[in-house]
Amino acid sequence: MQTEPEKKLWMLLRKRLPQEDTHFRKQVALGSYVVDFLCLRARLIVEVDGDQHGAETALRYDEARTNWLEAGGFRVLRFTNRQVMTEADMVIDTIHAALTGTLELCPTPPTPIPSPRGGGEEPYI
Repeated sequence: MQTEPEKKLWMLLRKRLPQEDTHFRKQVALGSYVVDFLCLRARLIVEVDGDQHGAETALRYDEARTNWLEAGGFRVLRFTNRQVMTEADMVIDTIHAALTGTLELCPTPPTPIPSPRGGGEEPYI
């Protein structure tokens, strides 16, 4: 079952991105992981992270998961729930830039800095 931010991003991916060469699938199994959104042609994964991703154990799990996916030749973009819900234009622009090659992705995404309330709402890619 998708969260509200995942539902919103799915709608944005379908309506706001050029359709040619940007076919995304949702909830795709890769190895022992299930990724939120995958554009197989571009080998681009988009993840929507809730507040639980700011916890220390979740950060370690996400790092290991991202390393495994990148070792398989995928690029991973991560956005927080808050970013999807309140900064939709930035999220779609970032995804579009990654698809068109105008965004250079970090080989290993930086670890998010949790907010004082532990929400992990700092942007990271």
